[in-house]
Amino acid sequence: MTECPCRALADPMQGCNSYYMTTDNAEETLRGWFTGRLPAGWFTRPPEIKVDREEITVVGVLPDTEATPGSSEAESAAAADGRSRRFREETREHRIEIAREAEHKFGRKVSWGIEVNGRRVMFTTFSVPVMTRLRQSERQVLDTLVDAGVARSRSDALAWCVRLVGEHEDSWLADLRTALRKVEQVRAEGPA
Repeated sequence: MTECPCRALADPMQGCNSYYMTTDNAEETLRGWFTGRLPAGWFTRPPEIKVDREEITVVGVLPDTEATPGSSEAESAAAADGRSRRFREETREHRIEIAREAEHKFGRKVSWGIEVNGRRVMFTTFSVPVMTRLRQSERQVLDTLVDAGVARSRSDALAWCVRLVGEHEDSWLADLRTALRKVEQVRAEGPA
């Protein structure tokens, strides 16, 4: 019998690998909890839920704004910005309450965002420092990005590199995540 993913999410010391690798079960549990907990009229469909070691990200889709005939891209962007700001202000207290419950239950911070008119706006995000050791040639890459003005610091340069890889290697990263889920499933089943 496998351990409840909620419990594994909340207590990493139990030895479950869900703390290190996100399983489909854990994401399903979170998706179900948030779908049940969020008010029915907030989003046009169930929110997108992502989870890692430190953070749960909840992104819901709002109804698109009504475009006037002949409206420009700038007008559409401004309408989306207005809709997202209104939603953010009107739901602030309720989102804080839900986030506190989730943080207590699952042991992770909650970040919120919305999508409207095809534009994604994140209200809150959680930045986590990551320690790494780099050889001189790798540090020189970061220093070149800083010297060229692409980034303000080595930390920003490293974050830029990670974002770039994430944008251009989506299919490879998706395949890798699928493989990790299969490894997790085999581990959970254990020897017969």
